Amino acid sequence: MDEPGGFSLPEHTHTHESPEHTPHGRARDTRPLRLGVAGPVGTGKSTLIATLCRQLSGRLQIAVVTNDIYTDEDARLLRAAGVLPVERIRAVETGACPHTAIRDDVTPNLIAVEDLEREFAPLDLVIVESGGDNLTATFSPALVDAQIFCLDVAGGGDVARKGGPGIERADLLIINKTDLAPYVEVDVEQMVSDAGAVRDGLPVLALSHHDPASVDRLCAWVEAVVAEYRQGGHVARDPGPMAPHFHAEDEHTHAHDEHEHVHG
Repeated sequence: MDEPGGFSLPEHTHTHESPEHTPHGRARDTRPLRLGVAGPVGTGKSTLIATLCRQLSGRLQIAVVTNDIYTDEDARLLRAAGVLPVERIRAVETGACPHTAIRDDVTPNLIAVEDLEREFAPLDLVIVESGGDNLTATFSPALVDAQIFCLDVAGGGDVARKGGPGIERADLLIINKTDLAPYVEVDVEQMVSDAGAVRDGLPVLALSHHDPASVDRLCAWVEAVVAEYRQGGHVARDPGPMAPHFHAEDEHTHAHDEHEHVHG
């Protein structure tokens, strides 16, 4: 790797335009690539999506679905940024832990995605943003075709090497906000190296929205995956189920029941 966050793009063959293809080279009867973006709270998912929309909307037809537990704040922020026509940005209020809506019961998200695909056809790319969640959050392959997992340097330089389903097996891992590294005493190159070691060759990108070269690499990766998908060469990767988890109140209830059983 010549520089932090360097990676090889998926190989693909150029598709020539024909009456069977849109101006973007996608077969008219093929639905758009669905791209999930997950990661903990505050890692920069919404800003990443805004950047993609701003950079790629001149070349791709894009729509976005956001997830929040009880609000549509992420959708409102994207609409206010003016990165897409407001009607192409839909909000899903999950009403539960964010991973539930992207992994366990994807129905509300699928409805939102399919509504966008029908209303604004032909689209090239639909981005689904997960609500901020823990390091185990992954998208169901029934919802998205590819997924990005987003970390940031402020979360700590050791986070990437700790692994987890999203970190290890998402199609792309982003180490975000690298411009902050000197202020939080994180070695970006080491963090990228650690991430590469647990990802078995899958790409890692060091990203700063103040660094045009890294933004260009991000956009190139997305466009390459879209092109690969158009040609039938992309296969959705299942990062595997989330790690077992429980809520504090569940643990308390279980312990209480067990106590009563032992002493009953």
